[in-house]
Amino acid sequence: MIVRVILLLAVSMWCLQPQPVQSKTVKAIVNPTREQFQNYWYPNGAEISRYGLEQARYGDIHSGDAVLIFVTESMDPKLQVKADRPGSKDIPILKLNATRKFYTGIYPYSVLTSIFAPVDAQQYELPLKISTSVQEWCGHVYMQMNLRDDKYIVESHSYFENEADAGFALDDIIPEDAIWTKIRIAPNTLPQGNFLMIPGMVYARLLHRPLAPLKVKGTLSSKGGKSLEGKALMQYRLDYSENRRVLKIFFEKEFPYRIQGWEDNHRSLPGVGAQTLTTRAWRTHTIMLDYWNRHGNRDRRLLKKLGLTDGR
Repeated sequence: MIVRVILLLAVSMWCLQPQPVQSKTVKAIVNPTREQFQNYWYPNGAEISRYGLEQARYGDIHSGDAVLIFVTESMDPKLQVKADRPGSKDIPILKLNATRKFYTGIYPYSVLTSIFAPVDAQQYELPLKISTSVQEWCGHVYMQMNLRDDKYIVESHSYFENEADAGFALDDIIPEDAIWTKIRIAPNTLPQGNFLMIPGMVYARLLHRPLAPLKVKGTLSSKGGKSLEGKALMQYRLDYSENRRVLKIFFEKEFPYRIQGWEDNHRSLPGVGAQTLTTRAWRTHTIMLDYWNRHGNRDRRLLKKLGLTDGR
């Protein structure tokens, strides 16, 4: 309860029209009001959405599940972790845990990306922390970047010899992974035109690409079709000319700007024909739930509401 009070007090100071980051203002969509944001995110637990997943990997398309978990919490600004002992200096954030599970042949992949974005999009234009882990039978890799002053401090660990353990810094330009939370907090600030962007961690790890800024063109437009709830959709498109990759994210034009799906079109790894493949995901279920209180065997029934199975 104390955490929620602190979060609500902080959000009450939130500027409702933050300035765009490396972009021109998007007039076709407006940011949520303070009341909209508070009423949707704070009393209702987390927003959990299941997506049917078609994941490109090893020259094939593999079926699976993706789940996006958006939840508010309070972050310790020094440690940049969840504040278990709330204080006045804590930063209210909207956290996204984005998971993907799929099989490649006989063995499973489990992917998790966590994005920690302050809800005050004027004071904090970029996520404070982003991390990604990928586990499969060959081994696992982990990457984390923390925003410290005007740099992202990156640590990377991998079982691949050419990647192994590394640490480096990147300029504080917008990461691709920031787009997912920006859509929910301040879609009016989605960057458009030509600019530099740090590519997504999942893309970089699965394709063994360096996590380095690339030239990209951002475009926001209307898209035909409706969301799961029957709302009109927008498309945010990123064109990476250097590696011939196109990422499209489809989301509702109106609050709460739920993400309906995405497509990621890129060249596959060398050695498997180097063909162009497309990862796709489309939302099938969404519930609001305090999942952290639902950890008993009796709570497994809730998986059906998300279109998931319990693996038994």
